[in-house]
Amino acid sequence: MPEPRGEELEAIRSRREEVRERYLRPRAERPASTARGVHHVAFICADVAETVRFHQELLGFPLVEMVENRDYRGSTHFFFDIGHGNLLGFFDFPGHPHPPAAEHLGGVQHLAISMGSAQHTAARRALDEAGVEYAGPDRGVEESLYLKDPNGVPLELYRERLGDFDGTPLVDPGIPATDD
Repeated sequence: MPEPRGEELEAIRSRREEVRERYLRPRAERPASTARGVHHVAFICADVAETVRFHQELLGFPLVEMVENRDYRGSTHFFFDIGHGNLLGFFDFPGHPHPPAAEHLGGVQHLAISMGSAQHTAARRALDEAGVEYAGPDRGVEESLYLKDPNGVPLELYRERLGDFDGTPLVDPGIPATDD
Protein backbone atom coordinates (compact mmCIF):
# COMPACT_ATOMS: atom_id res chain seq x y z
CA MET A 1 0.00 0.00 0.00
CA PRO A 2 1.48 3.37 -0.94
CA GLU A 3 2.14 5.85 1.86
CA PRO A 4 0.10 9.07 1.83
CA ARG A 5 1.79 12.13 0.34
CA GLY A 6 1.15 15.82 -0.23
CA GLU A 7 -2.28 17.14 0.75
CA GLU A 8 -3.45 13.73 1.92
CA LEU A 9 -0.50 13.46 4.31
CA GLU A 10 -1.05 17.00 5.61
CA ALA A 11 -4.74 16.26 6.24
CA ILE A 12 -3.80 13.14 8.23
CA ARG A 13 -1.27 15.09 10.28
CA SER A 14 -3.79 17.88 10.89
CA ARG A 15 -6.41 15.39 12.08
CA ARG A 16 -3.87 13.80 14.45
CA GLU A 17 -3.10 17.21 15.93
CA GLU A 18 -6.83 17.94 16.39
CA VAL A 19 -7.27 14.66 18.29
CA ARG A 20 -4.12 15.34 20.35
CA GLU A 21 -5.33 18.83 21.30
CA ARG A 22 -8.80 17.60 22.23
CA TYR A 23 -7.92 14.48 24.22
CA LEU A 24 -4.28 14.37 25.34
CA ARG A 25 -3.80 16.00 28.73
CA PRO A 26 -0.52 16.82 30.46
CA ARG A 27 0.57 14.02 32.80
CA ALA A 28 -0.22 16.08 35.92
CA GLU A 29 -3.81 16.67 34.73
CA ARG A 30 -4.68 13.07 33.80
CA PRO A 31 -6.95 11.04 36.05
CA ALA A 32 -5.72 7.73 37.38
CA SER A 33 -6.56 4.78 35.14
CA THR A 34 -9.49 2.61 36.11
CA ALA A 35 -7.49 -0.49 35.10
CA ARG A 36 -4.85 -2.34 37.12
CA GLY A 37 -2.89 -3.53 34.08
CA VAL A 38 -3.01 -6.25 31.47
CA HIS A 39 -3.96 -9.57 33.05
CA HIS A 40 -3.23 -11.44 29.85
CA VAL A 41 -3.31 -11.14 26.11
CA ALA A 42 -4.40 -14.35 24.36
CA PHE A 43 -3.53 -15.56 20.88
CA ILE A 44 -4.31 -18.71 18.91
CA CYS A 45 -1.51 -21.17 18.26
CA ALA A 46 -1.12 -24.09 15.88
CA ASP A 47 1.24 -26.24 17.96
CA VAL A 48 1.42 -26.04 21.77
CA ALA A 49 4.90 -27.58 22.13
CA GLU A 50 6.41 -25.40 19.38
CA THR A 51 4.86 -22.29 20.96
CA VAL A 52 6.19 -23.24 24.41
CA ARG A 53 9.70 -23.89 23.07
CA PHE A 54 9.78 -20.54 21.24
CA HIS A 55 8.51 -18.35 24.06
CA GLN A 56 10.19 -20.14 26.95
CA GLU A 57 13.49 -21.30 25.48
CA LEU A 58 14.25 -18.52 22.97
CA LEU A 59 12.64 -15.48 24.57
CA GLY A 60 12.94 -16.50 28.23
CA PHE A 61 9.26 -16.26 29.21
CA PRO A 62 8.57 -19.05 31.75
CA LEU A 63 5.50 -21.22 31.18
CA VAL A 64 3.40 -20.74 34.34
CA GLU A 65 0.10 -22.54 33.69
CA MET A 66 -1.50 -24.99 31.27
CA VAL A 67 -5.15 -26.06 31.48
CA GLU A 68 -7.93 -27.27 29.23
CA ASN A 69 -9.89 -24.42 27.68
CA ARG A 70 -13.20 -24.23 29.55
CA ASP A 71 -15.00 -23.13 26.37
CA TYR A 72 -13.75 -25.83 23.99
CA ARG A 73 -12.98 -29.40 25.06
CA GLY A 74 -9.56 -30.60 23.99
CA SER A 75 -8.23 -27.07 23.54
CA THR A 76 -5.24 -26.08 25.66
CA HIS A 77 -5.02 -22.65 27.32
CA PHE A 78 -1.55 -21.79 28.60
CA PHE A 79 0.29 -18.79 29.95
CA PHE A 80 3.80 -17.32 30.03
CA ASP A 81 5.10 -14.83 32.59
CA ILE A 82 6.16 -11.67 30.75
CA GLY A 83 6.97 -9.74 33.93
CA HIS A 84 5.30 -7.50 36.47
CA GLY A 85 2.19 -9.66 36.75
CA ASN A 86 1.48 -9.66 33.01
CA LEU A 87 0.72 -12.91 31.21
CA LEU A 88 0.96 -13.92 27.56
CA GLY A 89 -1.67 -16.55 26.82
CA PHE A 90 -2.35 -18.95 23.98
CA PHE A 91 -5.11 -21.33 22.93
CA ASP A 92 -4.97 -24.14 20.45
CA PHE A 93 -8.16 -25.33 18.79
CA PRO A 94 -7.56 -28.88 17.54
CA GLY A 95 -9.61 -29.66 14.45
CA HIS A 96 -10.17 -26.02 13.52
CA PRO A 97 -8.26 -24.66 10.56
CA HIS A 98 -7.22 -21.04 11.00
CA PRO A 99 -5.98 -18.70 8.30
CA PRO A 100 -2.53 -17.18 8.76
CA ALA A 101 -2.31 -14.04 10.89
CA ALA A 102 -2.82 -10.84 8.91
CA GLU A 103 -2.71 -7.15 9.69
CA HIS A 104 -6.26 -5.77 9.56
CA LEU A 105 -8.55 -3.36 11.35
CA GLY A 106 -9.17 -4.60 14.86
CA GLY A 107 -6.21 -6.97 14.60
CA VAL A 108 -2.93 -6.82 16.44
CA GLN A 109 -0.27 -4.75 14.68
CA HIS A 110 2.29 -6.00 17.22
CA LEU A 111 2.73 -6.74 20.91
CA ALA A 112 5.69 -4.80 22.36
CA ILE A 113 7.31 -6.53 25.32
CA SER A 114 9.68 -4.54 27.54
CA MET A 115 13.04 -6.19 28.27
CA GLY A 116 16.14 -5.16 30.17
CA SER A 117 19.44 -4.93 28.29
CA ALA A 118 20.81 -8.31 29.39
CA GLN A 119 17.55 -10.11 28.58
CA HIS A 120 17.23 -8.31 25.23
CA THR A 121 20.79 -9.32 24.29
CA ALA A 122 20.19 -12.93 25.37
CA ALA A 123 16.94 -13.14 23.36
CA ARG A 124 18.65 -11.68 20.28
CA ARG A 125 21.47 -14.22 20.60
CA ALA A 126 19.00 -17.10 20.98
CA LEU A 127 17.02 -15.91 17.94
CA ASP A 128 20.23 -15.67 15.89
CA GLU A 129 21.35 -19.15 16.98
CA ALA A 130 17.92 -20.59 16.12
CA GLY A 131 17.89 -18.86 12.72
CA VAL A 132 14.76 -16.83 13.52
CA GLU A 133 14.43 -13.79 11.27
CA TYR A 134 13.72 -10.38 12.74
CA ALA A 135 13.87 -6.73 11.73
CA GLY A 136 15.81 -4.17 13.72
CA PRO A 137 17.47 -2.73 15.59
CA ASP A 138 15.10 0.12 14.86
CA ARG A 139 15.35 3.92 14.94
CA GLY A 140 19.14 3.80 14.77
CA VAL A 141 19.51 2.41 18.29
CA GLU A 142 19.64 -1.10 19.66
CA GLU A 143 16.17 -1.02 21.24
CA SER A 144 13.63 -2.77 19.01
CA LEU A 145 13.57 -6.19 17.38
CA TYR A 146 10.47 -7.05 15.33
CA LEU A 147 9.65 -10.69 14.68
CA LYS A 148 6.82 -13.18 14.43
CA ASP A 149 6.43 -16.19 16.66
CA PRO A 150 5.73 -19.61 15.09
CA ASN A 151 2.01 -18.71 14.88
CA GLY A 152 2.54 -15.38 13.13
CA VAL A 153 2.01 -13.31 16.30
CA PRO A 154 3.83 -10.03 15.63
CA LEU A 155 6.18 -9.16 18.50
CA GLU A 156 8.49 -6.29 19.32
CA LEU A 157 11.19 -7.01 21.86
CA TYR A 158 11.54 -3.49 23.20
CA ARG A 159 14.51 -2.51 25.33
CA GLU A 160 12.85 0.33 27.19
CA ARG A 161 11.43 0.77 30.69
CA LEU A 162 7.73 0.03 31.14
CA GLY A 163 5.69 3.20 30.85
CA ASP A 164 8.30 5.00 28.70
CA PHE A 165 8.20 5.74 24.97
CA ASP A 166 11.30 6.96 23.13
CA GLY A 167 12.92 7.72 26.49
CA THR A 168 10.00 9.79 27.78
CA PRO A 169 8.01 8.57 30.81
CA LEU A 170 4.33 8.55 29.80
CA VAL A 171 3.03 6.92 32.96
CA ASP A 172 4.49 5.80 36.29
CA PRO A 173 4.38 2.00 36.17
CA GLY A 174 5.41 1.80 39.83
CA ILE A 175 8.66 0.00 39.11
CA PRO A 176 12.26 1.20 39.47
CA ALA A 177 13.81 3.01 36.51
CA THR A 178 16.67 0.52 36.29
CA ASP A 179 17.87 -0.98 33.05
CA ASP A 180 17.48 -4.61 34.07
